[in-house]
This record gives sequence, C-alpha cells and structure tokens, in this order.
Amino acid sequence: MNDLWGNALSDFWSGWIIVITLGTIAFCAWVLFGNRKTDKRPDAQGNIETTGHSADGIDEYDNPLPRWWFILFIGTLIFALGYLALYPGLGNFRGLLGWTQEGQWQAEMDRAEARYAPIFERYRQTAIPELAEDDEAMHIAERLYLNNCAACHGSDAKGGFGYPDHTDEAWLYGGSPQAITQSIAQGRGGVMPAWNQLGDANLRNLANYVASLSGAEHDAARAAKGKALFSATCIGCHGVDATGNPALGAPDLTDDAWLYRHPGQPVREAVLDTLHQGRKGRMPAQAPFLGQDKVHLVAAYIYSLTH
Repeated sequence: MNDLWGNALSDFWSGWIIVITLGTIAFCAWVLFGNRKTDKRPDAQGNIETTGHSADGIDEYDNPLPRWWFILFIGTLIFALGYLALYPGLGNFRGLLGWTQEGQWQAEMDRAEARYAPIFERYRQTAIPELAEDDEAMHIAERLYLNNCAACHGSDAKGGFGYPDHTDEAWLYGGSPQAITQSIAQGRGGVMPAWNQLGDANLRNLANYVASLSGAEHDAARAAKGKALFSATCIGCHGVDATGNPALGAPDLTDDAWLYRHPGQPVREAVLDTLHQGRKGRMPAQAPFLGQDKVHLVAAYIYSLTH
C-alpha cells in the first residue's frame, strides 16, 4: 500500500513538473508571438505614439522586436524543446538518449581505467621500498594521496587532532610496508575506553605519570602516585615499558607524538581529556574505492615520507 501511494505521489509530482515546464515554454511563446507586431502607425506628420514612459528625455516607443531578435527567441524555444526531448528535465521522463549523470561518470571512469590500469598494475609488481625511490611513481602517488587522504591527514601529511602524522616515526599499527598497506586497504578501528570509574584524582595522577614518560611537564608527586595505577590498568594495551602495541593500535607513550593533543596544550591535560572521554579512532578502508593497485602506490608514498 505504501509503495502504491509512493508511486502515485511520485507520478503526481512528475506530472506537475512537466505541466509547469511545458506551460512556461508555451507562455513564453504566446508572449513572443502576441507582441511580434504593433498597431501603432505614424500620423500625418510622421510621429508615432509612445507608451508614455520617459527617462532623461528619452521616450519609449511601442515597437516590436527586431526580426533577428525575434528569430533568436524562436531558436531558443526550439532548443529548449529539443533538449527536454533528448535529456532528463520533464519529471520522470529520462529523455530519448537515456543519458544519466551516473552513466556519464561510469563511462569516464571506464575510459580512465582502460588507459591507466596497466600503469598502476605495473607499479604494483614493484616492492614498496623500491617503488618509494621511483620519482615518477611518487609523483602519481602524491596526487592520489592529495585527492584521497589530504582531507584528514593534510596536504603536508602532518595530520591533525585525531589524525596521524605520516611524516614522523610514530606508527600506531606499525610502519612496515605490509602494515601501511593493510591500514589503507582494510582500514583501522581503535578504541580507548574512558576511565572515569577511577575518579578524577586518580586520573590526574595517571595523566601526570604518562606525561613523565616522554619527559613532558608534569607534577612529580602526582606522577609517583600514578605509576602503580598505570601498572594496574594500562600495561595490558600499552605494555610494561609503555611503548605501545601495534597489534592493538595502542600508542607508544614514551615518545612526543600525541594524536589527541591540541597545539600548545600541556601533555598531561591532553592525556587527562583522553582518560575522561575515551577515544574511538576510525580509518575507513580505501581498497573498495581505490583498488589494490592504487593502494599499493599510496602505501609506497606514505612509506617514502619517513624513509
């Protein structure tokens, strides 16, 4: 019943659009032909009656359009009708040519695939470390990166709040060619739970201890209290030495790379925010959009940024 009502409603609006569109064209044609002549005639002295409108001493005459202008309008109306017959524009009518924007896009993509696929396939046969040394390949890879990755990681690949920097050595899931390829192709999903159940005082102690691991500014007394808490709650993911776990995407807490830190924000405050709120990082899989050949090329480009 809902489908029938939906189809009836769709047909109604389609018909409404057709009536409005063709009615507008018909109205324009009526106005054009209705005013192609005038009944004004010169008097005995050769004067012609004006419309009565005058501006800056210039009187407006009631003369028809010049013939060339009239013909130009006729051509415009014919073009409009021809366009609406060939292409979509009249409600649900698809046009005699059957053109769609999706079809045109797919045709362009198919032509591009036929032209460039052999190039990308050839690059895929080259190992990533070797491919990263190929200037021509990296020029292509850079364009792919800018078109598909820069929105999150920046045109300079330095990332931002919540988005990893690809120009440093801090890798959440490892910086090997295989790890980088997997991150791009399959995506990643990292989860850091909130720890509010520990209480604000304990979280501040823990945040100061984590800050101390990288030599950042911290309260030594609070850090001392937070060490035991770290051992009890955090080493399962970040490790006994706090250097992280690439298998889980748990970051190294001993370096100076902070994924969720605003510029100028003290490290201990950034860590405290994470402990209070938790984090849910997500890197979407790109293989369904780019294909494995382009993924390989982008992986080589990211690899080249730190090697």
